[in-house]
Amino acid sequence: MTGSPSAQYSIVLRVEIDHKPGALGEVASAIGQAGGVIGDVALVSVSGDTLVRDITVAASDQGAWDRIAAAINQRPQAKVVAVTDRTFQVHEGGKIEISAKHPLKTRDDLAMAYTPGVARVCEAIADDQSLSHELTIRKNTVAVVTDGTAVLGLGDIGPHASMPVMEGKAVLFKEFAGVDAFPIALSTKDPDAIVETVKAIAPTFGGINLEDISAPRCFEIEDRLKAELDIPVFHDDQHGTAIVTLAALINACKITGKRLEDLSVLVTGLGAAGIAVTKILLSAGVKDIIGADSRGLVSTERPDYVDGSMNSVKRWYAEMSNPEHLTGHPGNHLGGRDLFIGLSGARIFEASKLAAMNADAMVFAMANPNPEVSPEEAEPYARIIATGRSDYPNQINNVLAFPGIFRGALDARAKQITEGMKMAAARAIAGLVADEDLREDNIIPSVFDRDVAPAVAAAVAQEALAHA
Repeated sequence: MTGSPSAQYSIVLRVEIDHKPGALGEVASAIGQAGGVIGDVALVSVSGDTLVRDITVAASDQGAWDRIAAAINQRPQAKVVAVTDRTFQVHEGGKIEISAKHPLKTRDDLAMAYTPGVARVCEAIADDQSLSHELTIRKNTVAVVTDGTAVLGLGDIGPHASMPVMEGKAVLFKEFAGVDAFPIALSTKDPDAIVETVKAIAPTFGGINLEDISAPRCFEIEDRLKAELDIPVFHDDQHGTAIVTLAALINACKITGKRLEDLSVLVTGLGAAGIAVTKILLSAGVKDIIGADSRGLVSTERPDYVDGSMNSVKRWYAEMSNPEHLTGHPGNHLGGRDLFIGLSGARIFEASKLAAMNADAMVFAMANPNPEVSPEEAEPYARIIATGRSDYPNQINNVLAFPGIFRGALDARAKQITEGMKMAAARAIAGLVADEDLREDNIIPSVFDRDVAPAVAAAVAQEALAHA
């Protein structure tokens, strides 16, 4: 897919321009002809016959920056003196900070916030450990824990390189739900070490959000932590994706008139997200699901199942799906399917294969940055199309789920996030698109809809309290 200018590749060009009519227009023309889109233009200084301006430009990729600068420099009345990467500028020094909630301006302030007054609070918690949820940051703080093994579409890049994503997650928690979150990047891939480390730091936090840990290790780590901790543990790559996918599907079915229990579904990509999506669909009533990994359709007759080399999670998948023991490439098994869910990689089959799907087909092609099939190519064959990208309608984005889920869990003092809470979250997200607003290109709320997190939090808290 050809990239379009995007904020992720935006730069600030500091340009010296002759102080005469038409000079700025020439620069703007050069930028446009080189494929850039101008945002802000700011005057920095005036010196004699020269102006210095900062021009914000969005480009399609990093390689376009040199082309844009060269195009400006070819104009006799202008010269680029500096180029600043705006995305790197946002990350300089990190994206989060710690600030005090109460000022320390007097001796009295210090006596209450720290010694000697703090000792009374410590003694109260020592007598009743549950008070730590009310008298410390635990009441509103989540750890975002990763080992850096499955970061976005980048894969195993390690804990240090994972930190910008974890910080970004913390920003989203705060911005959308008022939850304080702190990134914890661990320099180990050993599940035992990860579990023990998280257990050791758990007294600091009110919840644990596991992030970007590769499958199948992520399943074991989450299950063990859920069993051994008395605070919510949630692997967002699994359950956040599953919840928002179900929410989108609930509304897609309203438009197509199809029932969840009647759907025939093909899932590609059986990592953390693919497994969780399948599980939540089964819980919601879907019965007919087949799934494929990089080796093709999974079944109990596939050689790696028969010889025992298939991991336990995929063995479960083989046993609960594909009763006809279909084999081979998933693109050859779209016939008679109502829904395709892609959580795998770009362009895994030709779009024309979608023609074999049932009428009013639904295509959720969610691989990022490039989906399994492009929306433009899928449009002739599918009534409803969703992706994981922000530049297309119907973006299935985890940010619709995890801030509100933790807000609700913290507010209810839940000890775990249950299947019922996940289903409640999905229904709450779906319900935010009113029936009169439902359209093929509007089956899911915008990530900037400020009503989403409070609605999800309320639904999750209500479910948690009802089953406390």
